Amino acid sequence: MGEVNFMQEEDIRLETTRARFANVVKRHAQLTERLSRDSDKMIFERLQKEFEAARASQSQEINLDGEQWNDGLLATVREQVHMEADRKTTSGDANDMPTSHFQEKVTYRVGNKVICCLEGTRIGILYETSFAGEPCELYHCVLESKSFLEKMTVLEHTIPFFLPIREVENDLLSSNAMRFIDHIGELLQAYVDRREQVRLVKELYGNQIGELYHSLPYHMIEFVLEDSDCKVTVSLRYPDLVSVLPTRVKVLAWPMHQYKKSHTSSAGAMGSQPIPARLSYAEDALRTMSLPEGITFAFFFCFVMSG
Repeated sequence: MGEVNFMQEEDIRLETTRARFANVVKRHAQLTERLSRDSDKMIFERLQKEFEAARASQSQEINLDGEQWNDGLLATVREQVHMEADRKTTSGDANDMPTSHFQEKVTYRVGNKVICCLEGTRIGILYETSFAGEPCELYHCVLESKSFLEKMTVLEHTIPFFLPIREVENDLLSSNAMRFIDHIGELLQAYVDRREQVRLVKELYGNQIGELYHSLPYHMIEFVLEDSDCKVTVSLRYPDLVSVLPTRVKVLAWPMHQYKKSHTSSAGAMGSQPIPARLSYAEDALRTMSLPEGITFAFFFCFVMSG
């Protein structure tokens, strides 16, 4: 009896979560439409052109590994942009040929990040995201400081509004700029990973997905899968926005013959509900492997159970 009450409470919580996610999906559609306006596209296109021009003007691009990427290097880049800006100001002509000290213009690549010097006292960071070895979106972040001794601030960016760039700026940029740059890259790549895993699940099981809800950054995901043998509900919660694997996972399965039997007899037996099975093995799989692989496990265990 206690088990039945527990499962009924779980169903109630599941319905509440579905209603909440339905509102999120509606809001997401509205925000997506707003953010696809021409002004937002123009910001991306303008920054993309500026970054491409800055990289084209560099004399070399250096790949950094491990300890080569450090606070000292970032300080050097900051010093260079300020010295170049001062030189152009004192020369009175931004088109003057640079002195020998400034002939060597360098772009640095650190993993999925490209760091380059922009006009004025600005440093640009280009984030290249990917999934399964294939390139995805590019994102930009422009940092600026009034002087070499003052803290840097985020001047503009093309990072999705639902990722907490301003919070990270307040927490890290003034005290650890390198960590700020790295953390934004981790947020972006993890977001793309979670989003693309959901996209792949929809491609693989499109005809079997009855409902699918997710938060804007895809750190809360819930969906229902159905076929002739089994109905499976999957609920995923990620511990933070840099995680690509969930820690809170719930997979419930109903053999369809039990589910249909319950609905057929429900008219004559009020309150009669099928009791789902919790697939702990599938839950464990989803905590350790990608979402598409974990869902395959969930269906496998469901078939075994229904058999």
